[in-house]
Amino acid sequence: MTIKEFSQLCGCNPQTLRYYDREDLLKPVHVDQWSGYRYYEEEQAIAFVRIKNMQKAGFSIGEIKELLDKDDAVIYEAFENKIAEEEKRLQEIKTIQKTYQTEITNMKNKIKALAKTIKDSMKNYSPMEEFGISEEEYNEITQGVDGFFQRMLEAEDYSKYELVDDSEDNREKNEQIFNDCLANPSFTTIMERHGWKNVKDFYNEIPELKDGEEYFFLFKLDGDKVNNTAFANTLLGILCMKNQDKKMNLKCNVIYSDDEDNHFWLLKSGS
Repeated sequence: MTIKEFSQLCGCNPQTLRYYDREDLLKPVHVDQWSGYRYYEEEQAIAFVRIKNMQKAGFSIGEIKELLDKDDAVIYEAFENKIAEEEKRLQEIKTIQKTYQTEITNMKNKIKALAKTIKDSMKNYSPMEEFGISEEEYNEITQGVDGFFQRMLEAEDYSKYELVDDSEDNREKNEQIFNDCLANPSFTTIMERHGWKNVKDFYNEIPELKDGEEYFFLFKLDGDKVNNTAFANTLLGILCMKNQDKKMNLKCNVIYSDDEDNHFWLLKSGS
């Protein structure tokens, strides 16, 4: 019978049969070499029922191919295994459902704690000598930091954020992250300065940042510049104010210097 007749027998669309043919699941017994018409035998309807039901039950194409030539007892056992898998997955989903709100609440609390730490550090920080900006400009930066965390909490989408602990207990870990970044062959160093006193000494030499790029600002600071958190967020705030019309990924990592000098590297992701 033709593909149209066979599809009517099976209660399906001819496109389904063509798909099964392409996947080597159910091939016609004959294909006319001139017209390309597909022809099937009535007995193949049993194979169609097997394929359709296994597909509806969630078996992959590969699994169906392995089972097609097996007897009904083997196929029935495969259904039992599939049911067990789905029940296990259902239990996992139920567990996730129960812990979902708790994890969301914990993340919100972490963000609020981090926001408070950053705001407190910036509140007790005077950036005028370091960056050469006015008090009015600094207030605008601190407001921008507040707005950033507020938007994060309102959006409740934390998948793209990583909360980094910059406490003394994590100094060794932060230094490792810093060194790994500096040694990463996929990052290009486009500027570096060493032995400077304040960022304002070289800030105007920083190349123009390009839209859509990812940049890493790495600093090794001597012990006199103790407020690394406020330092990093002030720098990022200045950069964001200067490049408001651009969408960039800016990261700043600050660690203590090991030679009492200040060091700076500007890296760009990619070539």
